[in-house]
Amino acid sequence: MLATGATAPRALDPSRPYGPAGGSHGPFGRTPDNGGATVHTGRPSKAARPQAVPEKILQSFNTWAFKREQPDNIASLLEAVSGAARLAQPVPFVLYWGKGPRCRLDEPDTTCLDYLASLGSRVRRVYEPGVAFRLVFTDTHATLNGHAPDDMKAYFGAIEHAAKERGFDSCRLSELVFAAETAGAINLVNEDFPDDMLQKLGACAAKWFRGEGTVEEGAARYLQLNMVEKRAVQFAFPRSIFATFNGSEFRSLFPERMPVFYMYSLRRGTSVKPWFYPARMVEASEMGD
Repeated sequence: MLATGATAPRALDPSRPYGPAGGSHGPFGRTPDNGGATVHTGRPSKAARPQAVPEKILQSFNTWAFKREQPDNIASLLEAVSGAARLAQPVPFVLYWGKGPRCRLDEPDTTCLDYLASLGSRVRRVYEPGVAFRLVFTDTHATLNGHAPDDMKAYFGAIEHAAKERGFDSCRLSELVFAAETAGAINLVNEDFPDDMLQKLGACAAKWFRGEGTVEEGAARYLQLNMVEKRAVQFAFPRSIFATFNGSEFRSLFPERMPVFYMYSLRRGTSVKPWFYPARMVEASEMGD
């Protein structure tokens, strides 16, 4: 078990579910931002409208229609938006997408994807290039939680197809870690965590962990994975905004130098992750993670 404040491992464990699967770019044929094209919501990119100053673009999505709490670094968010606006490109967002009990696409998933698309539509009202969403399928977390490879392939494949229909791109988290490790970009250092982080993760693991070992061991392993993975995501998408359905109490699990946008998942007032919903069940008033 990784104790709070302990040093993360300095070498990747060969037994981890990292490395390319199904080819040099993984089963989905995707590459990180620093080597691949970006698909965005909306029409092809054109020059920004005169009134589409970065502040207006930020205001278009940084509203309570989408955010579950205030961002912890507005200046960093504005910098990411400004960088996209200078090039008249879509504002880039990166979002984790996990695996729950279902193995097929269902209403909670499409409701979430449509909700993300509505954020893009809101941005396009003031900035025609819109936004670019890239879903990062957390296959490493699904493996840790005991999900079978075929189940992951079926579910993530269905989400990928539905996301592509809405103009979103996707990749697997294991692909990003493998690419960052190959480039020597994962530099693990001592890092302090909130004293109650393992307790919080343990509560989540008690609900969803079905892998090997105890719930406490699963939570500690999850923490170790995130310390590596957040560096890989930051390496792949240094100019993107990291969107999450979690709250700021989990900030230490997210990329350190990327701006974080804490948002609802399906609609205003709902933050349950879509992959944790049973089939055909979406509660309008349900809260939590």
